[in-house]
Amino acid sequence: MVRLNFRYPVTILSVALLFAVLSAFFAVQLRVDTDIANLLPSDNPHVIALDELRQTVGGEQEMEVAIKSPDFEANRQAAAYLIEKSLELYDEQSANTFFSRVEYRKETGLLRDYALYLATPSELDDLVFYLEDQIEQSRLDANPFFVDFGFDDDLEEEDPIDMERFRQAYDELIPPEYPVNADSTVLLLKFYPTGSRSDLSFLKRMFASYDDMLRQVDFTAFHPEMQVKFGGRLQRHLAEIESITRDVTNSFSTGIGSVLLLVMLYFFVKKYVNYRKGSSDRAVFALAKHLIRMPVSVLVIGLPLLLSLAYTFGLAYLILGSLNTMTSVLFVILFGMGIDYGLHFYARYLEKRSAGQDVYSSLLNTYDSTGSAILASALTTAIALFVLIFADFRGFSEFGFISGTGILFAFLSMMYIMPAVITIFERFNIILVNRNIDDPAMVDKPAPDRYPYARSFFVVGLVLVVLVVWNYRYLDFEYEFGVLEPEFTEFEAFRDFADMPSSSRRNPAYILAQTDQEVREILSELRKRQQSDENTTILDVEALQERFPSTAQEEAYKLGRIAEIRALLDDEFLRNETGEDLERIRRASLVTQPLVIDDLPAFMKERFITRQGEVGRFVMIYPAVGLSDGRNSIAFKNEIARVTTNNGATYYAASTSIAAAEMLELMQDESPYMIAATFIMIFFLVNVTFKSLRWSIIAMIPLLVGLAWTFGIMILFDIKLNFYNLVVLPAILGIGNDNGVHLASRYLEEGKSSMWQVLRSTGQHITIGSFTTMLGFAGLLFTQHPGLSSIGLLALIGIGMTLLSAVTFLPALIQFLEDRNWITFYDQFRRHDDIQQLP
Repeated sequence: MVRLNFRYPVTILSVALLFAVLSAFFAVQLRVDTDIANLLPSDNPHVIALDELRQTVGGEQEMEVAIKSPDFEANRQAAAYLIEKSLELYDEQSANTFFSRVEYRKETGLLRDYALYLATPSELDDLVFYLEDQIEQSRLDANPFFVDFGFDDDLEEEDPIDMERFRQAYDELIPPEYPVNADSTVLLLKFYPTGSRSDLSFLKRMFASYDDMLRQVDFTAFHPEMQVKFGGRLQRHLAEIESITRDVTNSFSTGIGSVLLLVMLYFFVKKYVNYRKGSSDRAVFALAKHLIRMPVSVLVIGLPLLLSLAYTFGLAYLILGSLNTMTSVLFVILFGMGIDYGLHFYARYLEKRSAGQDVYSSLLNTYDSTGSAILASALTTAIALFVLIFADFRGFSEFGFISGTGILFAFLSMMYIMPAVITIFERFNIILVNRNIDDPAMVDKPAPDRYPYARSFFVVGLVLVVLVVWNYRYLDFEYEFGVLEPEFTEFEAFRDFADMPSSSRRNPAYILAQTDQEVREILSELRKRQQSDENTTILDVEALQERFPSTAQEEAYKLGRIAEIRALLDDEFLRNETGEDLERIRRASLVTQPLVIDDLPAFMKERFITRQGEVGRFVMIYPAVGLSDGRNSIAFKNEIARVTTNNGATYYAASTSIAAAEMLELMQDESPYMIAATFIMIFFLVNVTFKSLRWSIIAMIPLLVGLAWTFGIMILFDIKLNFYNLVVLPAILGIGNDNGVHLASRYLEEGKSSMWQVLRSTGQHITIGSFTTMLGFAGLLFTQHPGLSSIGLLALIGIGMTLLSAVTFLPALIQFLEDRNWITFYDQFRRHDDIQQLP
């Protein structure tokens, strides 16, 4: 392969570029999918249930418009005008209007008349109990001989609770006629787009057109203080996608710019120093010539790396089709990781050239010496990442597939494309090198025989590891989802502006059924769980089949219960009682005829009617806990996610919160196995490379010590693991292991008492290599997404600590072993510089 690169460099590079262009054509079509449910395996029962739910019930998301002024009537007039103008907005590109319908005024008169008819049996029971108690209390109060000794205090305390439950259900069933805030100064409109929420270009056009329309309307004509703003979760969705895209772009420019600058400066200094050390009669180029050639190292290493990235993401498109939130930043990460192999190869190549070897011999000798270490580190890193493919959590598996593939492509490009680039540059005398071994005075001073302060480094390192192991329980996990999500100021500002009251019944989970009987059995099972657990996470369960009678028998039963309530209201002790609650009940108790479902108002039917216009057979389960805390989400999922009824049928609940909880639980379950499997594979490959159990352990010690130090820093500064940065731990194992492999391999090649010399050469290379990888990850620190930022922070600490361990603890350990004659050398690691020129 080297001979082929040396003889036909232009042909090799042309073919590589051709494949890169083809790959890039596919790579640019990659899009970021932010749907949490898609991080779970497609055969997960909750994912299947969620897909069925979206197909059955739908998942429309609306754009909200808030109209604010002190005059409610002016707000109504502005709303009527806006509705007309908004529904006329036309999208030339899709040849359709932007909005299909609007949710505004709700006709609630019929619902007020049929409030009891639409109440659930349990709500009617609460109401009957309340009325009977009120009658009994009124009878006792009317008795002149009754003395209240306080024995029924407990009963009296329960009465308001029963009525409060009915009042809450009534308010949920019958919302205000107009969607207004508490003081009626804000009126909220909801417009439903004709396009999909996944069509980002449509959303951008829609919001831009709407913004233009609002700018052209003088709302002060309705009221001098009137303000109109639009937003909501649909705008937040678009902002989230744009934020991730912007973060990737910014991290790319920051991370890659820093990496390239570091590489350029490092090789400029390295080449110039070696050049000036060489024979004076050959040092014919001034400093300016070297400055002009500073970008050469970036081109030599950067071009093959860019080709490898094109191959990687082109393949990712063909295999996966899209990126997720975790893999969206892999371009910049792989740039920082993949450049290491080029650094090691090119730096060693320059050493061979400055030692007087010709181009071909330098390439072959670089393969013979550094090539095996590069191969070992690339394979260990790639396989460590490929282990993640076997995870069910797609955040792990897709991260492992793309990054592992990227590492292999980077290795192949550096080993079999970069030599062609070097050969081309050498033919045009672009790479300036000078022979620096002719003059003995120019040879570097001999390195010390011993690594200084070895015992101190060794003892301090071990003590730190012991301290971390002792305090491991303080390493915490971040369960709060909100902490890991970016803040969208426009969304928060709009929500504060609208100031709409929030419902206690939010974020319901759904269970789909096939028949009305199945719905009732699911309801019965869920209510049993709710009543049997005092720490239940279920606030309430609801289904239209429970509210709306579907048979003549059910209609008769419901009308009979209403007649019972009507009789209670006609009791002599309640007949003359007044109050808002009693007036509501009296109005609803006058019903004597069943209600036809077609007469239900549209806004209510939309909650229970399928996309096909049929009465939905599903149960809605409302959580009693806040689902932004992952522990609450897991508890809610564990209680309701799987329901088995008395006849043995099993049903699965569906919601994004259940998908998030399932993802979190799956990730926590799989993480220890993924990390353990990664470590085992790394150890196996290192053992194959060194063919010695002792040297495999020595080479991996910097990884173990560095990982312990990483956890120590996390404990010290309260840096928590989370479902974003957990994915980077196997990557740290693969990357951090490279340092020990390179140092141990070079030490075995150089021989006993050579550690200081190894650090001056390979130590420089691994330091620069680690710095470039860290800079690649460091670009994530400047993102607005806390989850992505946490990936960069943990990687920065982890790679930094494994590097520090490699250049301090490993040399100290080897010196410790040398002093006790526990070091053994093997012939396969001895250096060979006798490769001849190309015939």
